Amino acid sequence: MIATRVMMKTQGGPEVMQIERFDLTPPQAGEVQIRQTAIGLNYMDVYQRSGAYALPLPSPLGLEAAGEVTALGEGVTSFKVGDRVVYGGVLGAYASHRNAPAARCIAIPDGISDEVAAAVLMKGITVEYLLNRCYKVQPGQSVLFWAASGGVGQLAGQWGKHLGARMIGVTAGADNCAAILKLGYDEAIDRTTEDVAARVRDLTDGKGVPVVYDSVGAASFDASIDSLAPYGYFVSFGATTGPAPDVSPHLLQVKGSLYFTRPTLANYVAVRADLEQAASETFRLIAEGVLRVNINQRLRLSDIVASHKALESGTTTGSTVLIP
Repeated sequence: MIATRVMMKTQGGPEVMQIERFDLTPPQAGEVQIRQTAIGLNYMDVYQRSGAYALPLPSPLGLEAAGEVTALGEGVTSFKVGDRVVYGGVLGAYASHRNAPAARCIAIPDGISDEVAAAVLMKGITVEYLLNRCYKVQPGQSVLFWAASGGVGQLAGQWGKHLGARMIGVTAGADNCAAILKLGYDEAIDRTTEDVAARVRDLTDGKGVPVVYDSVGAASFDASIDSLAPYGYFVSFGATTGPAPDVSPHLLQVKGSLYFTRPTLANYVAVRADLEQAASETFRLIAEGVLRVNINQRLRLSDIVASHKALESGTTTGSTVLIP
């Protein structure tokens, strides 16, 4: 079968990505072949393309997509031809068709579209592990969440509200602040005009918050540290502005006996049962109306360079879906 995919021969700016035609072989043992209908765009794609995370070259790109199973490799019994599936964390998602490990695929429930599944899986299971397992958010707690108007941030606001937390979101601009207040956040902080840590102290009667979820990295590190209450948890799960600085034990001591963790989604869904549980919980909350998935950008896979430029510039909100 002749299919199309995005490849890069070197890591760097968006222009290193090239679309090529290739001969897709039949699925090997343990794999399913998928005709992809929707591809999710994630900031991890930028890290891998730019060289922030090393990849053997030449390399495909993309980690998340949904579609229809068209063939089964030897030993695959969990799916059948015609099933709708979604996967995340499997390199090579920027393609019209592909083979993927059946063990990393999830059946898409009835009532969930392929576009929603592709837009939400990785973001949803990220929010699930962050709020339920990395640090278990409790009812009544104040939670600070950076990049609140992005795909992960929008789901986190709604999920945290469902858990009974007081969600404080950090975003950029008055329009984004107004938008996140409709997505579960009780308070919105405009990082472009406000002192984030000072505003957090005002909102918490000077106490600070018990947990900060920070995907921004270098630019937000100091504000995150200064927003935490004693014994607070700094959850650093991304680095859109570059890696956070090294964290010394002394800093954690003098700032209030703090805890610092740098989790990754791969660890939290490495076990199949954990992946299934996180995906099931995400889809359940969508079906129940707790989570609203905002697909605010739909682009063709042929527009992949423009989509990366938009994501890196911070002009996108919610989720972006690529159509093969």
